[in-house]
Amino acid sequence: MVKNLNEKFKIFLVIALMTTSWMQIFAKESERETEVKDTLKTRNLNTLVVSANKTKVNRNSVPVTVSVIERDEIEASGHSALLPILSQSVPGLFVTRKGITGFGVAEGSAGVVNIRGVGQGNKVLMLFDGQPQWAGIFGHAMPDLYVSSDIERVEIIRGPGSLIYGSNAMGGVVNVITRKYDGDGLESRARVAYGSYNTQKYMINSGFNRDRFTAFVSVNHDRTDGHRSRSKFNITNGFAKAGYKLGDHFNIEANVSVAKIYNENPGRKDDLVTDNKMDLLRGSASVALENRHKYGSGELRLFFNGGDHEINDGYKVGELPRSYLFNSRDHNYGLMVHENFRIFKGNSFTVGFDYKNWGGKAWNSPINGDANTTLADREVNETAGFLIIQQELFDIFTFNGGVRFEYNSTFAGAWVPQIGVTLRAFKDNVIKGSISKGYRSPNIREMFMFPPQNPNLMPESMLNFELSVGQTMLNSDLSAELTLFYIDGWNMIETVRINGIPKNLNTGYFDNRGFELQLSYRIKHDLRADANYSFLNTSKPMLASPKHKLYLSLGYSPGDFTFNFNTQHIGGMYLNTATKYKESFTLLNMRASYKMLINNLKTSVFVNGDNLTAVSYSINEGFPMPGAIFMAGIDINF
Repeated sequence: MVKNLNEKFKIFLVIALMTTSWMQIFAKESERETEVKDTLKTRNLNTLVVSANKTKVNRNSVPVTVSVIERDEIEASGHSALLPILSQSVPGLFVTRKGITGFGVAEGSAGVVNIRGVGQGNKVLMLFDGQPQWAGIFGHAMPDLYVSSDIERVEIIRGPGSLIYGSNAMGGVVNVITRKYDGDGLESRARVAYGSYNTQKYMINSGFNRDRFTAFVSVNHDRTDGHRSRSKFNITNGFAKAGYKLGDHFNIEANVSVAKIYNENPGRKDDLVTDNKMDLLRGSASVALENRHKYGSGELRLFFNGGDHEINDGYKVGELPRSYLFNSRDHNYGLMVHENFRIFKGNSFTVGFDYKNWGGKAWNSPINGDANTTLADREVNETAGFLIIQQELFDIFTFNGGVRFEYNSTFAGAWVPQIGVTLRAFKDNVIKGSISKGYRSPNIREMFMFPPQNPNLMPESMLNFELSVGQTMLNSDLSAELTLFYIDGWNMIETVRINGIPKNLNTGYFDNRGFELQLSYRIKHDLRADANYSFLNTSKPMLASPKHKLYLSLGYSPGDFTFNFNTQHIGGMYLNTATKYKESFTLLNMRASYKMLINNLKTSVFVNGDNLTAVSYSINEGFPMPGAIFMAGIDINF
């Protein structure tokens, strides 16, 4: 059945591409020049962000450090998955990987997002248009769900976001803001790409805008045989978003996303596994009512996400095949409401309320048809309110502070404070300082599943102290930002042995410190250079948290050609905290594309090359990454 659907999907894409040859689009040269300039614009330190205060504010007005990845940068990367883009472009952020494409779930999975060394155990919260995205049973994000073609921009809070977003925003927040078509009429796009290890990528989307109604629909399909035996992966994503303006002050918006994922895990290279297969179905949906008025703005959003998973844990050499399959079904639903008020000059305050219900059921289903064995069947309620106040003085200072109280049905409540200040002493300069608390609630697996479980666990907590300086120069062609940070974490959940019996306890602690530097320089209108570097010193070994992380990129767009050359260096990264084994590597990548008109259709052909020098390295211990990989394809707008 799945094979037939995949074949039908390929046929559908081929027909869509053939149909484009009958359609007409006229591209003016001035428009193409604008596209080049937009593609190579520098990072704007004054851009508006919504993730830091739940309302649109200048990035220079909020004391926390926020990175913004715009649509043009996502497009220029050539990646169909979002997380590898963030791992390169955002200082202090690193994402684990194990293959050419796909992250997977369960043992041997990748896609863990670490910010400043904090992230393992789902300590960085992934958001989809502001709504939390993580599995209710195991408390981890689903990294394969974030598809580049569906994303307008990404806002990353590099540090605690628990004041606004509560649990799991302990180490930071990645807010994925989906696309909203703002053109006129109907426009569509299709892409086909093929590369190393029989890797295939297909995409088609359409945007529509007329009067008060706007819509965007997208379908993606990625598949690969993998660079190792028994490492196949394929995913089909469907996404739809629609909005309607209800007069001058209200807007209603809804989106839905569905993904079907199949993944095989070959196991560690020194401990191979047979038949470790995962079949996953994930979905999310939300509806929001937005308001805008003379004195501010706000939103009421209802959301749901959940999944149904079937996993064969496989067997190792000398073992018998397993007689059962692991199954889980999880949910995470709730509502979020906030309202921002600007009653007098220079003042802004936001009040908000959240309710979340997360949990689910896990069980083993025998292959021979016997009765199922329930492993867990739990749910947790979280209710919270928060207040944020921001005040500007003399057009130079901005003070920002807030507090959140969150009540969890499993343990008592938690207070989350945050305070900060920004100083704009002279033109195009900003200095920020902040103190913020982050925390994470223990998940159902840690509390109720398998031998280490402990229902009396308390939240993990940390304090983040931060100071940053940003400067824009040379008529905004050069921007730079330096951030210093110190993190103190306690109550970390660790598995310890008591009388030989493993048990989860709040015994861990850590302190991380370091700095992050980001530079962006538009040398000419068609030539741009970017660089970021982060240094991290940890008091104890932490997985997948590089001590040194350097990224250099050069983009050049002469006429209809676009070239990008980049290199990334990772140094002093722990693959195993017990043996203290570290990994260091340097990767060289490139992308080239050419724009042209075919039957008056905007068309682009492209080629990508990753790890061009075929460096041998691993990010997950025992899972060697592929050598040089290449991908080529065609992109058509109609």
